[in-house]
Amino acid sequence: MSEAALSDSTFILELLNSPSWLQFIGDKGVKTEEDAKNYIRNGLLNSYKTNGFGLYKLVLKESKAPIGLCGFLKREYLANPDIGFALLPEFEGKGLMFEASNALSEYARSTLDFDEVLAIVMPKNKRSCQLLEKLGFSRKDLILPPGGKEELLLYSNKKSHSFGAASS
Repeated sequence: MSEAALSDSTFILELLNSPSWLQFIGDKGVKTEEDAKNYIRNGLLNSYKTNGFGLYKLVLKESKAPIGLCGFLKREYLANPDIGFALLPEFEGKGLMFEASNALSEYARSTLDFDEVLAIVMPKNKRSCQLLEKLGFSRKDLILPPGGKEELLLYSNKKSHSFGAASS
C-alpha cells in the first residue's frame, strides 16, 4: 500500500467507473483524466495532509500495478474514522482485500492509535458485509447519512456493539 499520486489518474478513472464502485459507492462524476486528478488532489491527497490518513493505493507485489484502494475516511457525521475499500473487478473475490484490510486494521491499532474503526455499507452489498464480519466487525446500527437517500449498515470493530441489542 502507498499513498496515491496525481500520476494514478488513469487507474482512478477506471476504478471510480467500475460497476461495483458505481453500484455500491456511487457516481463521483469522475469522467475524464482531469476529473480523476481533481479527485486525487481534493480527496485522497487532502485527506493524507488533513487527517494523517486516507485511502491508500493497493498494488500487485510483482508488477506494482494498481488494483484498488483501501484505507480510512473521516466523515463529519461519524464519530470515528471508517474503513473503505474497492478493487478493480478482475481482482475481486481473490482474498486480496481481506489481506489488505487486515493489515490496515493492524496499522490503525498500532500506528494511528484508533480505538474504534467504523464502516458503512449498503445492505445489498453482501460481499462487503461478509468481508467486514471476517475482519471482526459487527453490525452496530442503521444510519441515514446527511443528504442520503438510503439507510446504510453501520459496522464497528469494537466488540461491545451488536446490531439490534437493547441498550441499558
